Amino acid sequence: MDPMDIVGKSKEDASLPKATMTKIIKEMLPPDVRVARDAQDLLIECCVEFINLISSESNEVCSREDKRTIAPEHVLKALEVLGFGEYIEEVYAAYEQHKLETMQDTLKSGGGKWNGTEMTEEEAAAEQQRMFAEARARMNGGGVAAPKQQPEDDRSLES
Repeated sequence: MDPMDIVGKSKEDASLPKATMTKIIKEMLPPDVRVARDAQDLLIECCVEFINLISSESNEVCSREDKRTIAPEHVLKALEVLGFGEYIEEVYAAYEQHKLETMQDTLKSGGGKWNGTEMTEEEAAAEQQRMFAEARARMNGGGVAAPKQQPEDDRSLES
């Protein structure tokens, strides 16, 4: 790939942090296995190419739907179109975990739509399950979101 193939960016701009990638590579291998620097560089280039491929196909999926913003669903569809369907479940789970962690970070910092209230671990798990159900419905073409859970106070009034 020519360094300028990535729309106006130099090769350095379209790379991944070497230290982070080296750490990931080492964590995936047994402790007694070493990786040559050239092999590490090649793995990093493969990762960059993979990201470019998924990004490009995600953009195509997004365009076909006449959307202007690539959504997570577009990325998951791109994985399927490109023959990486076996990774969709794991990628989706990682995405949901990221959303949950982001939500928890927002809660801990006192910001966001939750008005600074902290969520218990059980509430966070329930919210994660609700989000999974909503996303599954969207992915299955239903487009119907699961109903929002009522706050504890409201449920006690119904009993």
